[in-house]
Parts: sequence; C-alpha cells; structure tokens
Amino acid sequence: MITYLQHTHPALPHYDSSEWDWLRGALSTVDRDYGILNKVFHNITDTHIAHHLFSTMPHYHAMEATNAIKPILGEYYSFDGTPVYKALFREAKECVFVEPDQGEQSSKGVYWFKNKL
Repeated sequence: MITYLQHTHPALPHYDSSEWDWLRGALSTVDRDYGILNKVFHNITDTHIAHHLFSTMPHYHAMEATNAIKPILGEYYSFDGTPVYKALFREAKECVFVEPDQGEQSSKGVYWFKNKL
C-alpha cells in the first residue's frame, strides 16, 4: 500500500524510455501524510521525494531535507494531504491505466493515469 500510494496519483506523469531520466523519476512520486505512521515508517511516507533525490541520506535527515527542497522545487514538489484510506480508494478507482499525453502541448513519451477508455 505504501509503495503504491507513493508512486500513484492522478497528477503524476509517467515516462517511457525516450523521456525518462533520474530527476523526472524522482519527481514522479508524492509525499503523503500517514499521521502517526509517518514516525513508524521513519518518515519515508511524508519525505518520499527527498528519499528519491537523496537515496543514501539517513532517514533522520529526511524531514530537514524535505523542508529545504520544497521551496526549491516549487510546483514540482508533490504533496497530497488526502487521508490515506480515501487516497487508496481514489487512486484504485482513478489510476487504472496510463495513456499518452494528449492536447495542444502534448509530449511524446509522457503518460498519465486514466480510468476510462
């Protein structure tokens, strides 16, 4: 459940091999608030983006790093404060498959979660 929710959200893009790189992969994750479970899981749940950016960093520096990178990342920082049980059902309902980016500014190699054909 934790891994699923850290990497699944309707606003997170996915990339094929022509567009994927390390930074895009790291920023295609989301921090979530698991309440008391944040501490139980050494804050991997609410500092997940920092974990991907600095994978060798000890967990006890993750909150400090997250607070430092939020203003730097700006719109590229993803946080979802939806209660976890609601987010789990929403993502299971809305994030069924991925489709190529569409529209005027569409990007080849970029995919988005969808739930309807």
